[in-house]
Amino acid sequence: MARKRFGQHFLHERGVIDRILAALNPGPDDRLIEIGPGEGALTEPLLAQVEQLSVIEIDRDLIARWQTRATERDGLEVIAGDALRIDYAALAARRGGAVRLVGNLPYNISSPLLFALLTSQAPIIDMHFMLQKEVVDRMVAGPGSRDYGRLSVAIAARAEADLLFDVGPGAFRPPPKVMSSVVRLRPRTPDFVIDDDPLFDGVVAAAFGQRRKTLRNALKSYLTAEAIEACGVDPGQRAEQLAAADFARLANAAAQIHGPRGHT
Repeated sequence: MARKRFGQHFLHERGVIDRILAALNPGPDDRLIEIGPGEGALTEPLLAQVEQLSVIEIDRDLIARWQTRATERDGLEVIAGDALRIDYAALAARRGGAVRLVGNLPYNISSPLLFALLTSQAPIIDMHFMLQKEVVDRMVAGPGSRDYGRLSVAIAARAEADLLFDVGPGAFRPPPKVMSSVVRLRPRTPDFVIDDDPLFDGVVAAAFGQRRKTLRNALKSYLTAEAIEACGVDPGQRAEQLAAADFARLANAAAQIHGPRGHT
């Protein structure tokens, strides 16, 4: 039974499962990690294709079920815990190298988990996640679009994001009240430098915190209007008009003025 406090909506539609498997296209030697295996709609087909699979589950009833399953299937590792608190770098090291992640993510943890994964030191090849459609729309949005915001910039600075396909409520039990989407994320090093990741995220958060404010006002605790202009950015612009590279220049300038992770 799905638990509301964990935001559980169990995938059951075979056609959707097949499309996720086709997008993931796992090889037998892939170091695959599934976040939230639930009742196993995706997990069991994955076990048929890979030698080893780590699953992360927080629901005690489901943990017990998967631990029983692990006694029957060599190579299935059950990690009991909160996906937000897992040390993915240590997990990758234990698995012997770069990992691939997949999962139908609970809506209530999706954004913080994405931030945690993209800023972790874990070697991640790619991530295939089912998320609330409005979250995916924000992830893949470009400057100037209605959905462009803090999450868009955080993703663009650290990964390539592609919306693969949308999924209707009927594919889940119980059906959610919203549409879902499957997204592919490939972490990458951007063609610009971020001197201080926490400061970069702080500048982006401040810029989007009050969207109607110009950068001159939104970033005044980090940079003067003259300092913003020196970065090649118009201080009269608003946050949604800037690309990730623009924010990197602003954050790097703030780091020069205030030192790492600081602002006045």
